[in-house]
Amino acid sequence: MNAVNFLIDTVFDLYLMVVLLRVWLQLARADFYNPFSQFIVKATQPVVAPLRRIIPPIGGLDTATVLFAFVVAVAKILVLSAVLNYGINLPVVLASGLFILVTAIFKMLFWVLVIRAILSWVSQGQHPVEAVMIQLTEPLLRPIRRIIPPLGGFDLSMLVVLLGLQFIEKLVTDILAQILG
Repeated sequence: MNAVNFLIDTVFDLYLMVVLLRVWLQLARADFYNPFSQFIVKATQPVVAPLRRIIPPIGGLDTATVLFAFVVAVAKILVLSAVLNYGINLPVVLASGLFILVTAIFKMLFWVLVIRAILSWVSQGQHPVEAVMIQLTEPLLRPIRRIIPPLGGFDLSMLVVLLGLQFIEKLVTDILAQILG
């Protein structure tokens, strides 16, 4: 049963990251003609397009896509509950869905930063995925670079942001655990 749980968990987490990447691409105003961006849009468009007709955006936030991300997180809980033969308590499922959504945002931020770091070592700016990763991460890294400039050719901003994100993730999940638990 652990293998099935792992598979369900992984599939839902990966798709949830794709949905959240769509939100982040829009917030960062990334190049939507980039092949990586096109993949994200095509993977989410069948559900997001009809939702957008019903749910309007709020400011610059695509609320239809955010709601879809929450639905994916709740669906993960429901599927795992069905596989494990757990009862379904709607308030617990919704709270768990919110918790999963928040932790998925931090996981996505972490992995995008790590992928950008790896691509910066390997591709030297030649890969289209790296261009999108730069567009997504520069708003996070630029303020840190103003405070801590590169030292001897080493840019420590990535490390500072990763540590800061992990601290904030632990803080937020602790607060959510107290509120929801």
